[in-house]
Amino acid sequence: MTGRTQRAGRAVVVEEFGGPEVLRVVVTDVPEPGPGEVRLEVRAAGVNPADVKARRGLFGGGLPRRLGSEVAGVVVEVGPDVAGVGVGVGVGDEVIGFRVVGGYASELVVPVDALTPKPASVTWEEAAGLMVAGAAAVHALTATAVGEGDVVLVHGASGGVGQAAVQLARLRGARVIGTASPRNHALVRELGAEPVAYGDGLADRVRDLAPAGVSAALDLVGTDEALDVSLALVADRHRIATIANFDRGPAAGVRVLGGGPGADPGT
Repeated sequence: MTGRTQRAGRAVVVEEFGGPEVLRVVVTDVPEPGPGEVRLEVRAAGVNPADVKARRGLFGGGLPRRLGSEVAGVVVEVGPDVAGVGVGVGVGDEVIGFRVVGGYASELVVPVDALTPKPASVTWEEAAGLMVAGAAAVHALTATAVGEGDVVLVHGASGGVGQAAVQLARLRGARVIGTASPRNHALVRELGAEPVAYGDGLADRVRDLAPAGVSAALDLVGTDEALDVSLALVADRHRIATIANFDRGPAAGVRVLGGGPGADPGT
């Protein structure tokens, strides 16, 4: 970064591990964008379980550290040699930044290939929370080849990844059964799935809803129940995916996705 002009900005940092109270807003330097980079004015930042785990120190590593891997904002400066996104990116463009570092900030320099245009119909908050959950949902559906005519069991249908997976599976022509607590059944139904309560007897409740069988299952919660019920209901283990059960998933022969040990990280 030597020789690049610095601007003052604000960022959230973790100086000690713990709960939300350890988050601190500090003044930080924001450099000029270099080749293939742009500077964003951040309008909203996504908050994900990985951020919470990092804040608590579950990933180890040094301090201080910044959090946030997805943002939505406006391009305010473009560096040299920026090839662009789609038809190009320029000052004033509204974009989503995904797989960024330190997104909890007022301004951020990011590689242009981390950007995608923000749809005008999507709010800043929706855009900032779209990509981590959305990409995980797309990965799970692609890995299990969900398509027209499938019956898909989505464990954790009311969560961030689950809500995206339900809607995307429906767009692919699948019927979706989604587990959730009873208080979230109305939401799951609104998204296009048939809700079912998790807990004792889950497999039988799913069989009652789908007597002809379940063709694929997405474990988005990581519980033993989610994996056991999926194994009991889905004949082809390659059509079961987990994004959270990194302990039992590999031994069970299901598709293990995401950032865990031995998991397929996707593209």
